[in-house]
Amino acid sequence: MIVVNDPGTWAAVYPPLRHAEWHGWTYTDTIFPFFLFLAGVSMALSFSRRRDAGASPRDLARHALVRGALVAAIGLALNVLSYLLLHGERLRFPGVLQRIGVCIAIAGPIVAAGRARAAALAAAVLLGGYAAILSFGPLDPGGSIPARVDRAVFGSHTWKPEFDPEGLLSTLPAAATTLLGAIAGERLRRVAGGVNGNRSLLPRADVSTGRAARELAAAGAAAAAAGWAWGLALPVNKSLWTPSYALLTAGLAALALAAAIGVVDLLGARRWAAPFLWLGRNAIAAFVLSTLGAILLLAVKIDGGGGRRRSLWNAIYRGGFDHFADPRLASLFFALAYLAVWIAACGVLYRRRIFIKI
Repeated sequence: MIVVNDPGTWAAVYPPLRHAEWHGWTYTDTIFPFFLFLAGVSMALSFSRRRDAGASPRDLARHALVRGALVAAIGLALNVLSYLLLHGERLRFPGVLQRIGVCIAIAGPIVAAGRARAAALAAAVLLGGYAAILSFGPLDPGGSIPARVDRAVFGSHTWKPEFDPEGLLSTLPAAATTLLGAIAGERLRRVAGGVNGNRSLLPRADVSTGRAARELAAAGAAAAAAGWAWGLALPVNKSLWTPSYALLTAGLAALALAAAIGVVDLLGARRWAAPFLWLGRNAIAAFVLSTLGAILLLAVKIDGGGGRRRSLWNAIYRGGFDHFADPRLASLFFALAYLAVWIAACGVLYRRRIFIKI
């Protein structure tokens, strides 16, 4: 997400690092649903530990609601800061962190009350109900039902005048993505016996771990195939978070997680994954701080020559990276360098056992 959100210049970005214009999907369109899917996996494993420590379903639900509200509030605060410092045309109410917070608040009480069975039923209701809602209108940016609801609720406080990709109604199927992750996490817990919070996802690389990875891969392949097939009738669309998109990306996320279990837990190849571990242990902090850093670098203005002012962000990009024949390569190297800064910061936090949690 850091690489996608922080190119050196938006005027030069490789197509896979852009979102699809509308229908269809790119690599970039898998990142957000993967995050939500893994949030669901983590929720199931975390709730299991808390239950073992004596937490009641009410305690777990309260924890999820409070955490969701805090994440959403941080997202809104970043939007306000961006609006004030960067002199935006409009203050945007929805956003990535706001959606994550709402998904946690929706999925948490459901998983707390009924675990995998309740999560599966709720996910089916959310995806089926949302598909029915979409059928009552066109699937274009301005005329779709979600776009109309966003304009009615948020007015002009959306990403674009016509719609918002993190809007109100489209958060419902995003919550279903989180619930599908919780189902996967609950199954992993049951088959492989729990979670180790230090070095690996699962506590022991044995027959049960291999079985868990195979089951997860099979379920992921089935979900991805179902999402692709559904997409023939209801297009895969990230901005609308269509049910076909939710199923397809949840399936791909499950396949990726199964592959990670195979490589890290079964083969024992862990050293290469250290940067991902550092980022993962402070995922929300990395996203928030990198966003805050980008806002500040864009807000700080310096002398650009000829009496013009330019942002510190632009000065760093032009001075240190914009020296390639293909500007897309320079833009990508800037994004990778920016990512490296936050990997290093999270590495320091990890080594000092500092984990910023909400």
